This record gives sequence, C-alpha cells and structure tokens, in this order.
Amino acid sequence: MTDQCVLASDIFDPAQCLANFTASATGAGAVASFTGLVRSTSKADAPVTALFLDHHPRLTLTSMQAIHAEALDRFDLNAAYIIHRCGLVAAGEPIVFVAAASSYRRAAFGAVDCMMDRLKTEAVFWKREDGPTGTTWIEPTAEDYAARERWD
Repeated sequence: MTDQCVLASDIFDPAQCLANFTASATGAGAVASFTGLVRSTSKADAPVTALFLDHHPRLTLTSMQAIHAEALDRFDLNAAYIIHRCGLVAAGEPIVFVAAASSYRRAAFGAVDCMMDRLKTEAVFWKREDGPTGTTWIEPTAEDYAARERWD
C-alpha cells in the first residue's frame, strides 16, 4: 500500500487508510497525512448536499499518478499515497486522502502540501456542487493557483 494512487468511486475510511499506510511505511521516521471532506456550504454560503466529480477514468488517474510520481521524486520520501473520490460524494464524506512517509517530518509535510495543491489545480476532474437551490459547476480559485505556484 505504500506507493499507490487510487481513484475511488466508493466511500473510504481515512483512519483505516492512515493505519494501513503507516503500518506499511517501514523505515519511516515521519508520516504526514491530509483528509479532505466535502463541505456542507459553498463559498457563497449556499447549502451543499453533495459534490459531483465527473472524470475521465484514464486521464484522471494519469493526472493523479503524475502528481504522486513528482512527490516521490521531489521530496525525500519512503512512500506516498493518494486516494481521491469520483462520482457523487455526500457532504461530510471524505473526498481525498493523501499521505507521505519520510525519514524526517519536513519532507513528509511538504509532500502532502504539494500533492494537495497540485490535486486541487491539476487533477482532471469537473466538479459540481449540488444543493437544494440547484447545482453549480466550480473551478479552482486564484488562491488555489497561487498556492500551486509555490511549488514551481
């Protein structure tokens, strides 16, 4: 499980992902992780019941794998893991889990931060917020792109 990149259509358990990743990250001195959840309100403060992530199975997974591979190359990692949902994800459910294992914490923290910034702006997904008042397609924000630029 240590070096994987998974596109998941079903709900996953971040705590179990972290436990499995940590157990398989032999030799690591640090493990860092991030779990993203679907928010129950939009940036415009409208209620959100679900997020729909449309995708192209091959292109989306390939984009995720490139982000995963770059983290392994760029940071001094023992292992890295990404799991990202696609399809309909209810508010409050996990949408993404990213983990990195390294000898030291800075590399693990940096890798997780970098992978998330890149997933937010580069992974091939089309995202739609669904709520009682309708649906809205959403794009990465200027802040998302500015965060991504830190890694150039």
